[in-house]
Amino acid sequence: SLPSYPRRLRRRPSLLRAASTAALPSPDLSIQLSPRPSPRASPPVVPSLARDRAEDLQAESRAMTRAAAATVYTPELLASRYGSQPFQVAMRAAEVLSKLGAFGLKLLLDQQRGESSSSAKRRARAVELRTVLTRLGPTFVKIGQGLSTRPDLCPTEYLEELSELQDSLPTFPDEEAFACIERELGFPLDSMYSAMSPSPIAAASLGQVYKARLKYSEQLVAVKVQRPGIEDTIGRDFYLLRGLGFLINKYVDIITTDAVALIDEFARRVFQELNYVQEGQNARRFKKLYADKQDILVPDIFWDYTSAKVLTMEWIEGVKLNQQAAIEGQGLKVLDLVNIGIQCSLRQLLEYGYFHADPHPGNILATPEGKLAFLDFGMMSETPEDARVAIIGHVVHMVNRDYEAMARDYYALDFLKPEVDVSPIVPALKNFFDDALDSTVSELNFKTIVDGLGAVLYQYPFNVPAYYALILRSLTVLEGLALYADPNFKVLAASYPYFAKRLLTDPNPYLRDALIELLFKDEKFRWNRLENLLVQGRQDREFVAKDALQPVLKLLLGPDGENLRVLVVKEAVRVTEAITFGTLIDSYNAAPEFLKPLISNGNPAGPFKISDVEREQMLELRDTVLRIWGLLRSSDTFDPSLLQPIVQVLQEREARVFGSRIAGGVSQRLAARLLQQLLRIPPAPVPGSS
Repeated sequence: SLPSYPRRLRRRPSLLRAASTAALPSPDLSIQLSPRPSPRASPPVVPSLARDRAEDLQAESRAMTRAAAATVYTPELLASRYGSQPFQVAMRAAEVLSKLGAFGLKLLLDQQRGESSSSAKRRARAVELRTVLTRLGPTFVKIGQGLSTRPDLCPTEYLEELSELQDSLPTFPDEEAFACIERELGFPLDSMYSAMSPSPIAAASLGQVYKARLKYSEQLVAVKVQRPGIEDTIGRDFYLLRGLGFLINKYVDIITTDAVALIDEFARRVFQELNYVQEGQNARRFKKLYADKQDILVPDIFWDYTSAKVLTMEWIEGVKLNQQAAIEGQGLKVLDLVNIGIQCSLRQLLEYGYFHADPHPGNILATPEGKLAFLDFGMMSETPEDARVAIIGHVVHMVNRDYEAMARDYYALDFLKPEVDVSPIVPALKNFFDDALDSTVSELNFKTIVDGLGAVLYQYPFNVPAYYALILRSLTVLEGLALYADPNFKVLAASYPYFAKRLLTDPNPYLRDALIELLFKDEKFRWNRLENLLVQGRQDREFVAKDALQPVLKLLLGPDGENLRVLVVKEAVRVTEAITFGTLIDSYNAAPEFLKPLISNGNPAGPFKISDVEREQMLELRDTVLRIWGLLRSSDTFDPSLLQPIVQVLQEREARVFGSRIAGGVSQRLAARLLQQLLRIPPAPVPGSS
């Protein structure tokens, strides 16, 4: 402890003086810390910004030592701290119960009046609940934010309103924040920072953030300081909630989930957020996994200036993603940034499984260089490895309208216990998704899917794992940001480049077959998806057609590629037929009118005995294929050497056999068509037939 803190900080005018414009070019830094003679000690001085890994690990170890006394949540800890404070707990209980009880009474009256099924009434009550939780303080703000990700617990109106719940608590005094920094790091403020903003630039339920400049390097940093007494406030609230949980478990039969276990898990997460060293380690891990891409930026952590209650990280200049005008003023496009975010999110969710669980606009910035910067790593989550494969399988089953398989996926996703019968769920899935999937998958709105799925989850005995609820929230937030810039934006269409990369590189045969199904199985939409893949791929700097072609050919000709070979042979026949007949039809239409009767032998329908439906299908396929070829040729990465891998592979025996299969299929099809025309046998028009 430092007994002179309060006295020294009361003399703030002598410690902090106004900075000149020359000294502090940034408008956010309006005060400068005055040097003091004979400081008590000096903080560690790091000789270079590019510290080597060993030195960084040592600094991190010192930060962990400073945070060694950080509280780790246990039920026993709460009992020992607050079991002897009956009066304080009773006062808080009275406050909480009065506010929540009044809200619960309104819900009961709505139900008795038959108004509980009204969407407008539920919306109004959801707004009231958001206000009540905000007034109850940080614990209940966190609870509301947690409920906003649980479609199995809350109706859609509540999910939407609670997702807007803001950490709108008042800031605490700057003197207390500066005292906390000195107490936690063990050095005078002016020996660590040469300048610091006079008031916080951001405030949340757990702390507030200042902009500062490190004294040893003059580098700009963000200093996050924990709210005084927040641990005690949150601990008392969770002690109270655990008591309520015991009552629910004992007397409320309608709730089958263990309420106490649920509260304990949530409390454990919140207490982890109170340890800023843990948040710094989260940021380091996230940076290692995802900042290898040039479009992703994660701030560095300054471990020598970090403790359990103080976090110092690199300052990132940027604009919030929901500030479209400011982003476009920098010459950037919101949709390009959202696409970067979607590709990164898919990597987080389905590759490494470690993901940012709170991606609201304030935590994602667009930098002037066009990078996407992630901030605030207090809330992170992980997707189990088995669940990553199950999620992709679930999407495939949804696209292919296999609702029975989709319902069985909920076992693998740990939504349902094995003894639960899924057969009643299948009609509910069919009723919603049959309507939603009437258009192409690339035209689906992700929020529409989430809302529909949420309605199903709310009606049946699902227990949605935290990771899955956070996944839905992450992608919905990104789509919502994109819709501000383009009302027609679709997350699923923008996801195609990622799924294509996984198709080319993933060694998991189940996953590879599932992705082939997702991208190409549906004959009606197959070429539309390939076109969407190329359109979206042109916005991805790493999606180079030439680089992608080699693994495609390897997969196609490999021992596991028979399903894909059958598909390619079938499509080669269809495309050749479409281009051949399309060219002949165009030539006939371009011929002089006096020649057409001669060419068609007097047949007013033209020289080709095919139905109007089949004619339209062939022309549509021909036009789509030509558009795809145009996209390839107009790509920034296209050059004639693109075809070099094909030439190389064609020299292999497997390629020659495969080529023979294609040539045989094309020859048979064209011969059958020619015989059809000569004998004037009307074909049986089957939509999409090969």
